Amino acid sequence: MPLKFTEEHEIFRTSLRKFFENEVNPHIYEWKEKHDIPREIWKKLGDQGFIGYWVDPKYGGSGLDFSYSVVLLEEFANTSRDLGLCMSVHNDIAMPYLDRKGTEEQKLKYLPAACKGDCIVAIAMTEPGAGSDLAAIRTTAVRKGNEYVINGQKTFISNGIKCDLAIVAVKTNPQAKPPHTGISLILIEDGTPGFTKGRRLEKMGVTAADTAELSFEDCRVPVKNLLGEEGKGFYTLMENLQQERLVAALGSILTAEKILNLTIDYAKTREAFGRPISKFQANAFRLVEYATEIEMAKTFTYKIIDDHLDGKDITKEVSMAKWYNTELVNRVAYYGVQLHGGYGYMMEYPIAHFYCDVRMQTITAGATEIMKTIIARMMGLM
Repeated sequence: MPLKFTEEHEIFRTSLRKFFENEVNPHIYEWKEKHDIPREIWKKLGDQGFIGYWVDPKYGGSGLDFSYSVVLLEEFANTSRDLGLCMSVHNDIAMPYLDRKGTEEQKLKYLPAACKGDCIVAIAMTEPGAGSDLAAIRTTAVRKGNEYVINGQKTFISNGIKCDLAIVAVKTNPQAKPPHTGISLILIEDGTPGFTKGRRLEKMGVTAADTAELSFEDCRVPVKNLLGEEGKGFYTLMENLQQERLVAALGSILTAEKILNLTIDYAKTREAFGRPISKFQANAFRLVEYATEIEMAKTFTYKIIDDHLDGKDITKEVSMAKWYNTELVNRVAYYGVQLHGGYGYMMEYPIAHFYCDVRMQTITAGATEIMKTIIARMMGLM
C-alpha cells in the first residue's frame, strides 16, 4: 500500500490488537445477541488512548493524525464490526466536527471527555423524510432571545441511545433559498428538556451497534451551542462527509478481504464429489477475480488516504471508492454465502453475520446512487 506506517504506528497496532483480544473478541457474538455494547468498553478504549488520539493535546488527545485511524480500521476488520461502527462514528466522523468548527469553550468542554470515552458523540442528520437529500430536513431551530427552540425528528442515528452529545442538523432559516443555505448545526446534550431518545432500531446486521430515533419538542439550548456559523451547516456537513466516506470505503474493502480469506479457507477444506470445492475451475476463477478486484480497490483507496492526509480535495475519488468498495463487499459476501452452501445461511457461521452486516454499507454516508450523481456532475455529465 502507498501509505507508509512507522514504528509508532506498529506500537499502536500491537497495543490495539492486544486490547481487542482481551476485551472485545470474547464478547462479539454475546453483544450481537443482546443487541448492545456495554458502556464500560468506551471508558476502557479511552483509558488506553484509542479514542481521539488525533486531537490536540490541549483538548485531551495525542496530536496524531488520520493515519492512526487507518490502523484502527485495519484491526477492526478482524474483530467486532458493531463496535467498529460505533467507534468510527464517534472518533472519525462526529468528533472532527467539534475539532474543526467548535469554539474554544466548546472544545474545552467536550473534546477531553470525548477522548476519555466519557462523552459519546452522535451526528444527527437523517430524518424520516430526508435521507441523502439533506436540504430537505424539517427539524427547525427558532431563535428566541439567547436560546434556540428545536422541534423535529431524526432517525437511523448511530450512537443515538448512548450519546451524551448530539450534533444536530437543523433549519435555522426554513425560508432560505436555496434551502441548503438555511441549515445550521447545534450541539444538544443528553438530558436537555425536550430531547427524547426513542426506540432502539432493530437492524438486519451490526445488531449490537446502537441505532436510534431522536425527537425534539420545544427543546431549548443556548445560542452558544451553535456549532460553526449559522446557515453554514450544509457546507460543514459536505466538508466532513469526505472523511466519513473514506472511512466507509476503507472499512468495506478491508471487510471484503476478510470475507474472501474466510471463503477461501472454507473452499479449501469443504469437499464435494471427492475433492475440495476450491479445485473446481468455476470456483477458483471467481475467487481469483474477487482477489484481483479487492487488491486494485485497496491500492486506489490507500492512494486516496495519502491525498487526504496531504490535505487534497478527494471529493471525486472518495465518491468513487465509496460506491465501488461498498458494492464490492456485498458481492463478495453474497458469493461467500453461496459457496458455503446451506451452512452459509446459518447464523452460527461467521459468513452469515458478514452478509447481514455489510448490506448497510451501500446506503450509509451517501447511497451508491448519490455517489454516482456526485461523480457524474464533476465529470460534466449532469
